[in-house]
Amino acid sequence: MPKHIGIAACSAEGAALCYRTICTEGAVLLGAHGHPEVTMHTPSLAGYVRCLEAGDLDGVGELMLASVCKLKLAGAEFVICPDNTIHQAFSYVEPRSPLPWLHIADVVAAEAADRGFGRLALMGTRWLVDSEVYPEHLTARGLAFERPAPDERDEINRIIMDELVCGVFKPAALAYLQGVTDRLERAGCDALILGCTELPLIIDDTASSLPTLDSTRLLARAALRHAVEKS
Repeated sequence: MPKHIGIAACSAEGAALCYRTICTEGAVLLGAHGHPEVTMHTPSLAGYVRCLEAGDLDGVGELMLASVCKLKLAGAEFVICPDNTIHQAFSYVEPRSPLPWLHIADVVAAEAADRGFGRLALMGTRWLVDSEVYPEHLTARGLAFERPAPDERDEINRIIMDELVCGVFKPAALAYLQGVTDRLERAGCDALILGCTELPLIIDDTASSLPTLDSTRLLARAALRHAVEKS
């Protein structure tokens, strides 16, 4: 039997995309209509936002731990979190967790290395882009990266938090993200990390001047592979 996947969710749109990907792509590994058992827990996003705005990563970690404890009670055997930003608290969570986790940035960095990319443009919330969540995993694989400029980070953060997490996708937002991507391509980047789980809902390979690394779907596919691995 495949392992039971637990999803420690944060924002609804990205978590829903991750969940759908697991359920729809499970058939590739398990036959028609097949997918592993999946349980998702989602606390109020407002709680996470309060902690992030206060710089309280321990508080973020406690919310994540509360989710994983509930997921374990529901029978999950390992956990994924389809939210890049709150992985800032991963070092707080992992040693206290009753279940093992897959790390979203490690999954994305592995894909970037496998595809032969060398310099990655990093796009996500201001909290994520300012953090070392991706740099640690990219540099461990010998990969370089570029962050958007400070003013670009602020506008991308506004687009994500005021629009994308609310299911609002505006042409003006896409145009702005495309402009940032074009600039980062000129700066020498050869791929774009969609380091917010909502970003794939507005920009993808067809709308980007750079190949995209979709953190949401990559994490979902890694969870599927892990679920069917022999113990």
